[in-house]
Amino acid sequence: MNTRIAMPLTASIAALLALASMPARAIEPLDTFSARIGGYVTDFDTQVRADGETRTGTEIDLQRDFGLDKSNTVAIVGVTWRPFDNHEFGLSYYQDDADATRRINRDIDFDGTVYEADSTVRAGFDLDAYDLYYVWWAANNERWALGPRFGLVWYRMRLGLDVEIDSAGNRIDGAISETVDADLPAPSIGGSWRWAPLEQWRFSADVGYFSADVNDIDADITFGRIGVEWFPWERTGISLDYTRRRITADAERSDFIGNLEFIDSGLRLGLTYRF
Repeated sequence: MNTRIAMPLTASIAALLALASMPARAIEPLDTFSARIGGYVTDFDTQVRADGETRTGTEIDLQRDFGLDKSNTVAIVGVTWRPFDNHEFGLSYYQDDADATRRINRDIDFDGTVYEADSTVRAGFDLDAYDLYYVWWAANNERWALGPRFGLVWYRMRLGLDVEIDSAGNRIDGAISETVDADLPAPSIGGSWRWAPLEQWRFSADVGYFSADVNDIDADITFGRIGVEWFPWERTGISLDYTRRRITADAERSDFIGNLEFIDSGLRLGLTYRF
């Protein structure tokens, strides 16, 4: 091996081994700042009805009717910031997309267009999710913290249907096509809990609920998350959590008129840097 490469590599390995052997100080239940990057094993379950101007659309299940995969693994990034002892803000982002082509077995009315049974239709689904929250840590102790939580997830969704082959067997390659773009805000009010019972381990949980008519969307939202973090080093650790959010919404907006039932859930594994 080239000496100029071997020496820095050996030094880097030695530094990592020395860091790993250093005992970590007991972590606190709350961080001043943290940054996280990881993977999100998603499990989406979506039913949607897009109404036309003069008639009600057909309720469709994206997996059952078009074969879109429910599960996918996507990247997720997030940060938290606690500028004052009892006030914490957090923001995370992830993006997902899926598409599939299937010969449908029933007529589907989507956004005023009828897709006839026995036609071959391509369905595409894109999702961007921005997750923002604020927690007031009303109880902030040496080993645990508890407080009310105010959250907002802003989903940007795009669903498109394109006919590739009509019911008579003629290839038309998207000449019959409709696309719905919608912004769906999902607020929640609940609570957050953090617990650091051991030197290198921290546990957490968040819950929330909201039901109201906001911005021409009548929605019911439930949210829950439970997680664990392990910090073998003082500032760097591994996190694992499970999150589930369920939204049922009726919308009467210019970009989307109809109904949506959406479940966003899954496991998230990440690497966290904190101080």
